[in-house]
This record gives sequence, structure tokens and C-alpha cells, in this order.
Amino acid sequence: MTEYRFTTEADAVTYIFRSLRKLREVQRGPDELTRDTSPTLRLIKDAQLLASPREYAVVTGSKGKGSTTLMTAKILEHLGHTTGMISSPQLVTWRERIRVNGRAIPEADFTRVLSELAPLIDAIEEKLGEDRYFSPQGIFLAIALRWFDEQNVNAAVLEVGRGGRFDDIAVVPNRLSLFTPIMLEHPRQLGPTIERIAWHKAGIIKAHSFAYSVPQPTAVLDVLKAEADARDSEFAWIMPSDMGQYAGATPSGIRMTLGRYGEMDLPMLGLYQIENATLAVQGAGNMHGRLPGISHGSPEYVAAVKAGLAASVWPGRVQKLQSNPAVYVDGAIHADSARSLVRSLEGRLRQPVISVIGVPDDKDYPGVFAALGPVSQTVIVTETARNISLHFPPPETAQAAARAHNADVRYALNLEAALEMALPLAGTDGTVLIAGTLSLVADAIGRWGLSYEAI
Repeated sequence: MTEYRFTTEADAVTYIFRSLRKLREVQRGPDELTRDTSPTLRLIKDAQLLASPREYAVVTGSKGKGSTTLMTAKILEHLGHTTGMISSPQLVTWRERIRVNGRAIPEADFTRVLSELAPLIDAIEEKLGEDRYFSPQGIFLAIALRWFDEQNVNAAVLEVGRGGRFDDIAVVPNRLSLFTPIMLEHPRQLGPTIERIAWHKAGIIKAHSFAYSVPQPTAVLDVLKAEADARDSEFAWIMPSDMGQYAGATPSGIRMTLGRYGEMDLPMLGLYQIENATLAVQGAGNMHGRLPGISHGSPEYVAAVKAGLAASVWPGRVQKLQSNPAVYVDGAIHADSARSLVRSLEGRLRQPVISVIGVPDDKDYPGVFAALGPVSQTVIVTETARNISLHFPPPETAQAAARAHNADVRYALNLEAALEMALPLAGTDGTVLIAGTLSLVADAIGRWGLSYEAI
């Protein structure tokens, strides 16, 4: 029996982050100055991780990346393809970041593949200077690519982490780029203007490829189109009139209509998922056109697309965790996403509404307070220690921002302490909204003991 260097997920993850950890106390600046994909590219070359023919799509944006990645992958799976997927961050286990046909990479494969790649990683790390590191994201990508080869994956949909141009995930030869809504975020790393942020995102477009975008501000569309033109690539943005339309609520989600597909059910509550689903349908269709299988014009194709969306479960996004009181969780970190959360739960919110909010200081926490404060009886400001790279505004700063929109604002050090306040206030008939960074969402998923090895 072969003995491997790593035998548990915890040991493997500790190794994956060891290079970055040495710079934990170093203030990192803009991505274009501090991120370096060359170690990942060297590993991919040395391990021959791009030798297998495969269609790739890369997804970026400021919100909806994960949902769009999942729905695109699910549609491709139902069209008959063995589909790989990379997403981040995870909710329960790090292995959720890497999936094939919705199944997370098993721990035995995760540790085995990393053990096999570790000598190459070690050799590359030894040559890095003190101020450079091997990106954990690049290592996750390498593990995924090797496992995709083993699983005979012929189509892969990959979500970038933050920007795009300097993101390790985007080093793959993707012939398709998908853009979800782009807005101001990560100003320290991506820049202070929407144009600069769009420039980072646009970097995922490869030469002679295809790119699709949902409706965007004109300034964003101009940047995306300029990048596509410079790379001789085809760029198309979906007109608002061509987006899917809300058709009503279902017991477990929503119903939408979209062109020739007619009515389709999504097992998700968020109204914004209609936009993500529309982009996913376009993206999956583009990839499928370069792969063998069902004809685009056939009834079977339409049925497969509808079945893929109906099977798309994306936890932690306007997800109901319990009924009495009703508890919902969502990764709302901008004013737009928080307002969408309120719209999505219209008719489902029961009074009193208690909102538990944890948004990092580089996200739009004032906007989230502005959206949720007026619909809440009480706002409880909190944070999470799950991700060491996240920084939250000082409690007094966050509470002051929340009090501009709600008279009863409290603070709790973590989610568990916040729920000790919130659940009694809501009683059995009210509603608790948990909103904020996905690390806080992960705390909630763990607190309710949920698992998502397969989705």
C-alpha cells in the first residue's frame, strides 16, 4: 500500500497555505504589484496539467460568480458532459472548491493528488524570494486539473477568486469568459474606480475567444469590449430585454421565463438568480457548441437546459435554514445584493425581523445596513474569524453606520453570540436574516450541521 505525504484534509490545507502564511503580517498592495501567477504556470508545465483536451469557461464579476459557475456546470452535465468545476470560498470543507458533476473531490483523492504534486511545489517554492509566495489558489487549481484528468472531464467551469487578470484560476486556456455584475469592491487590491476594477476582471479574456456579460454600466462595458477587441475576441452583452423574467414563486424557489425555453424552475429563492441563470444558459450553449452531443435546435437540448437549472442547488444564497422562527442566510455584501435579498423574500418575511449582519471593511457594509435596517426590528452587527484575511470595521464604526437606519443596533463577537440574541427576539413566529461575507454564511451552515459533498 502506497504511503502518501498527506493523509487528512487538514494536513493538506495547512501545506497549501504555508507559503502565503509567511507573509501574513505583510501589508499587501494592488494585485498587479503583489500577485504572481508564474509559480502556478511553472507547476502546470512541470506536471503537464493542461495536456488533456478540454473546454474551459472562466467566470468573474462582483456578485453571482459562484451561482453562475454552478448553473453553467449543471447545464453542461445534463447535456451529457463530464463537467469539472472550481468555486470559492467553501462553506463546510475545502474540498467543495473542486467538483466533478457536482461531487466534491473525496478526501483520499485530495490528499493523494497533493502528495503527488508536492515535490514539484517544494522545488518551485525553494526558488521564490522572501517577498513572494505560491498562491494557494494555484495549488487548488493544480489539484483540480489532475483530478479532472483522472475523471475524464471534458468541460470545466472555473470561478476566479477576486479579480481576473492576475488570478491563478484564469491561467487556463479558456475559450469562454463570463461576466456577472461588476461593481466597486476590493479597492485596495483592484483599484478605486469601476473602470479599474473592470480592467482587472477583463483580464480573463483570451485571444480569439468568446465573452458574454450580463447588463453592466456603460463604463464597464466599454472596458470589457476594449479588452475583447485588443485580443480579437467576440464580445456580446445580454440586452436587458433578453434577460429571463420572473414568473412567480414556487414552494422551494422561483419560476422564470426565458425565450425559447419557456418557463423554468430554479430551486433558489434569490431573484438575482434569474440574471445568473440567463448568463449560464448562454455560456453553456457556447461551450456545448464545441463539444459532441445533443443538437442545439432539438427539443432534447431545451429539456436538458431546463433540467440542469432545476437541479442547480447553490447553498448559502437566500437559503432557508429553519422554519420557527424562519432563518434565512445570504452572502449579501453590497447594497444591491442586500436590496435583492429583501425583494426575494417579499411575502415570506414574518415579523419581527431580526437581522444579523457581518460585512468586511472592504465591502459595502453601509449599503447593507441601509437595505436591511429599515425592514428589521433589531440589527445585530457581528463578524467571523473563519478567514484570517478578512478585516471587519471596528464595532463602534459598524454600529454607527447601522444606527443611521435602525434605532436598535447591537453587537456580538461572532455568529453564535449573535444568534443567542436574535432567536429569542424573533420568537417562534418571526424571522432571522443572516447576511454578510460567505465566511459568515459558512459559520451558519456549520451551525445548522449541513453538508454539501454533492450538489
